[in-house]
Amino acid sequence: MNKESLIWREENQKEVFNCRVFSIHESYCRSPHDALRTFTVLNAPDWAIVVPVLETPQGKKFVMVRQWRHGSRSLSLEFPGGVFEPGEDPQAAAARELREETGYRPESIRKIGEFSPNPAIMANKVHFFLAENLIDTGRQDLDMDEFVDVELVDTETVFKNMGRPPYIHALMASALTLYLQQ
Repeated sequence: MNKESLIWREENQKEVFNCRVFSIHESYCRSPHDALRTFTVLNAPDWAIVVPVLETPQGKKFVMVRQWRHGSRSLSLEFPGGVFEPGEDPQAAAARELREETGYRPESIRKIGEFSPNPAIMANKVHFFLAENLIDTGRQDLDMDEFVDVELVDTETVFKNMGRPPYIHALMASALTLYLQQ
């Protein structure tokens, strides 16, 4: 099959909603068979998720954050992360988010992958990083609306419990998969 026969061409778009964390656009696209259709696209900044690995005398631990999630109305235990500032280098953003949320600074941080969180309706990407040789600065630098507890969790505990509360954030499973590939 010719890949060109699958591609839709955007002819125009219009913003229909805008808030602090995302905007919604109507995208007017022409199908491979020349039909004009309207699709809804959510635009948000790219963001980073960091898998911080801490070597301890008891074995490897993940540095994770427990926080309230308004969408699920529940607490979630996750790898730290957050959105990029405009023009910010992805690796620098990942290191900054790790430090702000957990107080840990990585001596080593490297990108291990990226995904489109939901390519059917979202235009952004999530970038995944592995952070090692962590130094505890002892100081978080949270945003005004962030309330985060830092927890050191045995890696096996996370592997066994992913997909069950409090490990409910689907992209954390993606992060674990990329970590296992390393």
